[in-house]
Amino acid sequence: MFELSFVTAARKVRQSHRNAVWAIMTNVLQALFFLVAFYFMFSVMGARGAAIRGDFMLYLLTGIFAYLTHIKAVQGIMSAEGPASAMMQHAPMNTLVAILSSAFSVLYTQTISLLVLLLVLHTLINPVTIHDWPGALMMFLLSWGTGCAVGLLLLAAKPWVPDVVSMIQMVYVRANMVASGKMFVANMMPGFMIDMFDWNPLFHVIDQARGFTFVNYFPHHSNWEYPLYFTLIALLIGFMGEAYSRKHVSASWEAGR
Repeated sequence: MFELSFVTAARKVRQSHRNAVWAIMTNVLQALFFLVAFYFMFSVMGARGAAIRGDFMLYLLTGIFAYLTHIKAVQGIMSAEGPASAMMQHAPMNTLVAILSSAFSVLYTQTISLLVLLLVLHTLINPVTIHDWPGALMMFLLSWGTGCAVGLLLLAAKPWVPDVVSMIQMVYVRANMVASGKMFVANMMPGFMIDMFDWNPLFHVIDQARGFTFVNYFPHHSNWEYPLYFTLIALLIGFMGEAYSRKHVSASWEAGR
């Protein structure tokens, strides 16, 4: 099963381009464009002074890259082959392998992209200094894990109401541009705004990532336990829903639509 997951993950990575290296580089360029766009936006708005004291590019990277990893994990899991897919006609293939390969292909491309961006920042701009590497790495994995969990919930509901699930996904991705809190410092937000963001596990992940990255930032309005528990519970519900959908879904449903 692990060998099949590896082969399928490699296939997923190469789906966006025939050249596997260029498929990864497009992901790096997308993250780089986000980083540059937000850098100029913050500079024009004069909001750089409101950021955490330290490397401003690292401040942007902790927010933007966690958001991109989370969203790509949601989209990757949602695009996994379902039980009615033609890929399931191959005997060793099953939906668990499809889900695992989608999840690990996202993790692979995002990890390579993060390492490349850190190398660029370290060599061309400023030496990268991260206060707590293990903690920051855990937050990166949590941003991926929470995205996989949300994607699995949507994947389980997709065979029943595909149009509604597609709209929910679109709204979720757009809303997290703001609701993730990547453009704000949680410690500086008023109480009524904290209540608007506190439900989102990605908000906690980003704020905690900044706490692990910067030596002089201590998050007061977030914790890493909530995203972890959310991920475990959502994965449990998602796998139960996917198993139920797998037993009832039929290729004729999609044909009828």
